[in-house]
Amino acid sequence: MSHGAPGRRAALAAGLALWAGSAAAGTLLVEGADGPLLSLSAPEGAEWCLRWNHSVTGGPVADCFVNSKGRMVLDHSYLHDYAAGLGDVPGRGRVHAAAGGGYEIDDIDEPVPDNALVLRVGRPSVDHRLEIGGETFDLSALAANRRVTLRLVP
Repeated sequence: MSHGAPGRRAALAAGLALWAGSAAAGTLLVEGADGPLLSLSAPEGAEWCLRWNHSVTGGPVADCFVNSKGRMVLDHSYLHDYAAGLGDVPGRGRVHAAAGGGYEIDDIDEPVPDNALVLRVGRPSVDHRLEIGGETFDLSALAANRRVTLRLVP
């Protein structure tokens, strides 16, 4: 065992205690293969948006979620156009023109299974970012080309 191991264990224990305390109030975790990368407050009613640039067209795209009674729910989306893989699904929300161009899909109201959204974070040009509570977190800088899970812990 290296001399640093007890210190690492203490830091991990302190981090887990902080995570456990914040989870009680509603927490959005961004988890990588080795554990949490971000732990963010997401109480009942909180909204967060995952934003990125479409990998083919480069145009902006967003999916926005809410904590609805402890469930991660896809609430609305923004599409710059109907590029590859984008568009509405009949019976899933209302599509309308967005101010300034593009399209919004409102009232999607789709629970995310198991409160966990698995995402392969894009390269810097895709610019995956997470917006919550007035702050923006650069996921592409944090975990480009890696799998992460956005998990709501009610």
